[in-house]
Amino acid sequence: MTPVLRLATTDDLPALRAMMARAIAQLQSTFLTPSEVEASKAVMGLDSQLILDNCYYLAELDGQLAGSGGWSRRATLYGGDHSAGRDARMLDPATEPARIRAMYTDPAFARRGVGRAVLTCCEAAARRAGFQTVELMATLSGEPLYRTSGFVAVERIFDSNGGAPVPLVRMSKAL
Repeated sequence: MTPVLRLATTDDLPALRAMMARAIAQLQSTFLTPSEVEASKAVMGLDSQLILDNCYYLAELDGQLAGSGGWSRRATLYGGDHSAGRDARMLDPATEPARIRAMYTDPAFARRGVGRAVLTCCEAAARRAGFQTVELMATLSGEPLYRTSGFVAVERIFDSNGGAPVPLVRMSKAL
């Protein structure tokens, strides 16, 4: 079954945050140590500006929240409302990549095409907005999806803002 996508609203925030917490706790655990999973909670999350900008989607399967993700014309690459260093500067589509942001799949719906459907939707929206490339910061659990979707690794980093260093991969793709 194909996921049904729609723009998220602020009314969706409680359900989105609960789904994201499940995704971080369960889907990261095969790639990260328990301390890295815990630190991920400080590094990851939803930047509600994406919802306010009408750039954040949720996916439903069988009427249930199955995943979410967005894109942005703002400079922030990753992180949630609680993350330091967010940058609301608007990007120039002619010279800068759009950002793919806050991609999550509920563990109950993993490996059912939810992430790919959301990613495809976000890439199309960025393309319609005039962007020629997109960039994202991948978790280790998300990296395989992005590679098979045409993204290439640009750099590998560790984000220690949550305590334990969390491995992440900056990736890019031409649209």
